Amino acid sequence: MDEKKLVIIPTYNEKENIADIIDAVMSLPQGFHVLIIDDNSPDGTADIVKALQKEKYPDRLHLIQRTGKLGLGTAYITGFKWALEQGYDYIFEMDADFSHNPADLPRLLEACQKQNADMSVGSRYVNGVNVINWPIGRIIMSYYASAYVRFVTGMKIMDTTAGFKCYRNYLLKKFNLDKIRFKGYAFQIEMKFTAWKMGAKIIEVPIVFTDRQKGHSKMNGGIFNEAFWGVLSLKLRSWFKKYPNLHN
Repeated sequence: MDEKKLVIIPTYNEKENIADIIDAVMSLPQGFHVLIIDDNSPDGTADIVKALQKEKYPDRLHLIQRTGKLGLGTAYITGFKWALEQGYDYIFEMDADFSHNPADLPRLLEACQKQNADMSVGSRYVNGVNVINWPIGRIIMSYYASAYVRFVTGMKIMDTTAGFKCYRNYLLKKFNLDKIRFKGYAFQIEMKFTAWKMGAKIIEVPIVFTDRQKGHSKMNGGIFNEAFWGVLSLKLRSWFKKYPNLHN
């Protein structure tokens, strides 16, 4: 039986990238499906997706439109719930702006299929620093943010804020998705930390991260503040929380 694979891509004002990123994923031989979660982009991103659904990918391209800009974490939670309802076996997170190379999707899939990972992570830092076109200050901030997360949580993951991931469906089913608290970078940390506390096998797959060439970054200072304080609250709450055992 062929296993079903879904790539979830949240969007807000990505008209410059959306058609190209969808075509790039669809061209891969593994037969990925794509789910776009669009937060009411005023630039017409969703209209481009609808045209592609009609003209090229009626069975493999899916769209959920939300009423406002509700945050990255809630977009993925919406996508995870939809993916589990539809019976997908492997569920991926990926950005729309080509900072995550679609050609790396098969490598994330392979880590789960052939190396028995419960979660695979496209990692910028597992083999040194592999980031292109970022200012040095942002690289330093990102790298040491991951070091800070490792120090506070005890996780051994080098790229704790990475947003390029593959989940096995049984791992997501173990999460109480309605209890995930964070929306920005801290969402990515919380998902990894929760999986790690469940006993998940997490494999980092080295990637090269390239900053966007088109469109505008959604990064802001509030995202970093949420991550900094969120890690402390995650660790504190973990002392009083019982996590399900993934393999029971």
